[in-house]
Amino acid sequence: MFNRMAAVALLSAVSFAALAQSPGPQPLPMPAGIPAPQDVAYPGTMRLNVDATDTARRIFNVRQTIPVKGPGPFTLLYPEWLPGNHAPRGQIEKLTGLIIKAGSQRLEWTRDSVDVFAFHLIVPAGVNALDLEFQFVSAVEPAQGRVVMTPEMVNVQWNSMVLYPAGYFARQIPVEASVKLPTGWQFGVALEPASTAGNVTTFKTTSLENLVDSPMFAGRHFLRLDLNADGPGSVGPGSVHLNIVADRPESLEIKPEQLKAHRELVVQAQKLYGSRHYDHYNFLLALTDQMGGIGLEHQQSSENSAAPGYFTEWDKNVDGRDLLPHEYTHSWNGKFRRPADLWTANFSMPMRNSLLWVYEGQTQYWGEVLAARAGLVPKKTTLDSLAETAATYDVRAGRSWKALQDTTNDPITASRRPLPWRSWQRSEDYYSEAQLIWLDADTLIRELSGGKKSLDDFAKAFFGINDTSTIPAAYKFEDVVAALNAVQPHDWTAFLRTRLDGHGPGAPLDGLARGGYKLVYTETPSELWKLNETKRKNTDLTYSLGMVLSREGKLTAVQWDGPAFATGLTIGMQVVAVNALAYDADRLKEAITAAQKTNAGIEMIVRNGDRFSSVKFNYQGGLRYPQLERVAGVPARLDQILAAR
Repeated sequence: MFNRMAAVALLSAVSFAALAQSPGPQPLPMPAGIPAPQDVAYPGTMRLNVDATDTARRIFNVRQTIPVKGPGPFTLLYPEWLPGNHAPRGQIEKLTGLIIKAGSQRLEWTRDSVDVFAFHLIVPAGVNALDLEFQFVSAVEPAQGRVVMTPEMVNVQWNSMVLYPAGYFARQIPVEASVKLPTGWQFGVALEPASTAGNVTTFKTTSLENLVDSPMFAGRHFLRLDLNADGPGSVGPGSVHLNIVADRPESLEIKPEQLKAHRELVVQAQKLYGSRHYDHYNFLLALTDQMGGIGLEHQQSSENSAAPGYFTEWDKNVDGRDLLPHEYTHSWNGKFRRPADLWTANFSMPMRNSLLWVYEGQTQYWGEVLAARAGLVPKKTTLDSLAETAATYDVRAGRSWKALQDTTNDPITASRRPLPWRSWQRSEDYYSEAQLIWLDADTLIRELSGGKKSLDDFAKAFFGINDTSTIPAAYKFEDVVAALNAVQPHDWTAFLRTRLDGHGPGAPLDGLARGGYKLVYTETPSELWKLNETKRKNTDLTYSLGMVLSREGKLTAVQWDGPAFATGLTIGMQVVAVNALAYDADRLKEAITAAQKTNAGIEMIVRNGDRFSSVKFNYQGGLRYPQLERVAGVPARLDQILAAR
C-alpha cells in the first residue's frame, strides 16, 4: 500500500538537506568603515556660508570650505542624531545639489550604502581644502516637514546646513560661520558676531558642537528685550535677552506687566538653581502661524514659537506660557547636566534615552512650577493643567502593558508620527507622567523633612554644580539616587523603579494627595479646558464617552477600552446624528446629561466612509471634567511649591 504522507515527508527531508548544502545567496560585505570619532583637534578651521535670502522658494544656499590634510579616502557626515530630538531626525532628504571641488577639479562622491548620512570621496595629492556647495530645500508646506522659512522670518538651524569630517569629536572641529539675510532683517542668536558687511554677518570661530547648539531666528519684524536678573541694562556674563520675530509688527506690542513676568522667570530660575551655565542666554521666540511650531533647548538659547497673539491676546494664550520656562530649565537639566547615555561625540553616534524621565520629566515639572512662580501663568491655571495631566495618566490604558521606562524609546520607535491609539500605544509619556513622579518626590521630601527640605534643594545641588561652566556634566541613575539621598534619606531606588517599571492601576497621584489636593470630576469644565477646546476646535469627552470630536463631529481620538471603543467606534468616523437629530456639540452634551437623569441610552448615527451605522451608548455617567479639589487637614504643600521665592 502506497503511503502518501511518508513519501511527502521523505521528499521534504531530501529537499531540505539539498537546500542546506547549497551555497545560495551570500550577504554583501560591509562597506569600508567610517572613521570612529577621536578627541583630537581637527587640522584647520571649516568655513560655512549660508545664504538665507531665497524666502520665496524657501531654499538655503550653502557654501563650505573644509581643510584637509594629505591625500586618500575622506568621509563627510551630515548630522543625523540631533540633540534635543532624542532620535535620528536629520533631514538628509532635503540636502540637494552637492558638488565637491578641489580647486577647479570636481571630485566624485559616493554615499555610504549603510549609513546614508555619510559621503565617501578620495582627496587627490596636493589638495589642502575641499570646496562644497549645496542647498537645503526646506519645507514649503507642513506636509513636507516643519516650515523654517517664510517671507517674514527664518529659523537657521546649522545642523541642516553643514557637512563635517568623520573621525573627530564635534567639539574638536572649529567652524567660522556666516549668514546672509534679506535686507533690513534683524536676528537673535547665541553666537558672537565678528563682523558685518552689508547683509552678511560673520561669527567668531566656534566648535561644530557649539554651532549646532546655537540656532538663529531672524525676521523683518524683530524686537529684543532685556530680561537680566541683575536688572535692566546689565550686560556681559550672565545677561539674558528675549529675541522676538513676528508675522506682523503689531504682535510685538508688549505691556509692562508682561515684560515683568518674563524678567521674573530669570529671577526665579536663578533662585532655584543658584548657578548659570551660559555666558549669555538668548530666548528665541517666533510669534507666528506661518512658520512651524517648535520648542527646542540649547545650552545658551532656546527655539520657541507661540501664537501671534502671545502678548496682544494675553488671556487667550495662557496655555502656552510654560514653554519658555521649560526650555530655559534645559540649560541646567539636559544640556549642562546630561544623561551619560545621551551624550555623544558627534552627530552620527546613536543616542540612548533611558533617563529622559529626568531630562524631560523633571524639566516638565520645573517648567510649570517656574511659570507659576514667575507669574507667567496664574496658580489656578497651573492647578487645572495638573488636573488634566493627572486624569490623562490615571486612565491611560497602555500603562497596563507598557511601563513608563519604555516610553523613553518612543522618540525613536514612533518618531512622533500620528498614532491611531495613543491611549493604548503610549507616546513619550516620560514628559508628563514623570512630572507626577517628581511632584510625588517633592512632596515626600517636604513631608519627611518636616518642611525643611524640598526638590528645590535637589535642583540646586544637582544642577547647580560648576557655576558658569558650559562643559556637560554627565550623570547616571545612581547619581540621581545619591543626590536625592543627600537631600533626604529614603529608599529612592525603590521609589523611582516602582513608578518607572510599574503598571498601575492608576497614575502616580500620591504627590497630589500629599500636596493637599485630590483629583475629582465635575460636570463643568475648567476655564483652561474650555480654552483648549476653543483653540483646538474640538469637543473633548475623554472622561465621559471616551472620545474627542472635531467641530464637524469627526472622531479624532478614542480611549482604548472606553465607552466609545466598546461600541466599535474609531478615529476617522463621523457622528452625523444624536438621538435622531443632526449632530451638534451642545446637543451631544445635552444627551449625555439627559441620559444620566433618565437612564436612557444615547443613540448615534455614524458615518464611516460610504457606510452609515447606528450605535447606542448605555452610559449614565454624565459629563466629567477633571479638577483638583483641596483636601482639608492636609498641608497645602502644592501651594507652597507654586509660590514665588
